[in-house]
Amino acid sequence: MIFIKNDSTDPYFNIALEEYFLRNLDIKDTIFSLSRNKPCVIIGKHQNPYVEVNLKFVLEHGILVARRISGGGAVCHDLGNLNFMFISQVDHFDTLDIKTYIFPVVQALNKMGINAQLSDRNSITIDGKKISGTAEAFANKKLLCHGTLLFDSNLNILNEALKTNKSKIDSKSVNSVPSEVGNIKDFLEQEYDIETFKNKILENIFVNKSYKEYTLSEIDIENIEKLAKEKFSTWDWIYGESPPFTIRNLMQLPNGSIAFKVEVERDGNINKISFEGDLVNSSEIIHFEKLLQGKKYYIDNVIDILKNIEISKYFVNVTPEELISLMFY
Repeated sequence: MIFIKNDSTDPYFNIALEEYFLRNLDIKDTIFSLSRNKPCVIIGKHQNPYVEVNLKFVLEHGILVARRISGGGAVCHDLGNLNFMFISQVDHFDTLDIKTYIFPVVQALNKMGINAQLSDRNSITIDGKKISGTAEAFANKKLLCHGTLLFDSNLNILNEALKTNKSKIDSKSVNSVPSEVGNIKDFLEQEYDIETFKNKILENIFVNKSYKEYTLSEIDIENIEKLAKEKFSTWDWIYGESPPFTIRNLMQLPNGSIAFKVEVERDGNINKISFEGDLVNSSEIIHFEKLLQGKKYYIDNVIDILKNIEISKYFVNVTPEELISLMFY
């Protein structure tokens, strides 16, 4: 087994590292790594951030949004969460038992006196509370299996960041399955900080096993940073990879209301968009809609457009901030 030491807390770097080792490096041994991320929401490969993420909340709190290369649901990370990763050589994905890769983590927790159990959905629970979600990806006859370990995360922030109104969105994306979550720290017989917990996990994973430590080279870091910059931190990957979707919203203001609808294509571009209501100038609004047609459904694009137009020409007593809220929140 090979242990990759990774001290980065940048979620884009850490997701890029997983793809880099999965697709580009020919290492025969099983790879294991632990990492942490600064506050972020990470959605599954086939999910839609507009469905899964409270975008207003994460923007206001400086929480990043990222998309990983594996399936599964959305998870919220902070520095109180520890992530584990296995990459192994496999021949056929359809004959794999993913539990084989998750169970050593369960055993490591058990050795620490924690009554952790593996669920049918390959999550790890303690007394019915979910402390770990897992996901996997397969490429080049290699399996990536990774998951979270909620150790001492801010669960209030986690819940708010994932709180959305799905009734306003029609999408064929994969939806997350809500679960009651808990922190591992609350179930420990003795108090650890997260670094001690991390070392305990390593100690129990590698007990009676020989392993080599792999230190990222300058070339590794350069390639991973390039992948993070050019792919994983981009709008095209995080938002543009979402399946087509439709958003409907209604805003009630003191003087009236606006009904909004947008249809967004697979590449994140606006296919159709409309505004209706008694605060809309019906004779002029088509010109505003044409300005947005074919553009990326991206808050920065709309802000740039609003800077260069007279909004009162299209809407009555509506501020740019109210219009942004209607379209994106």
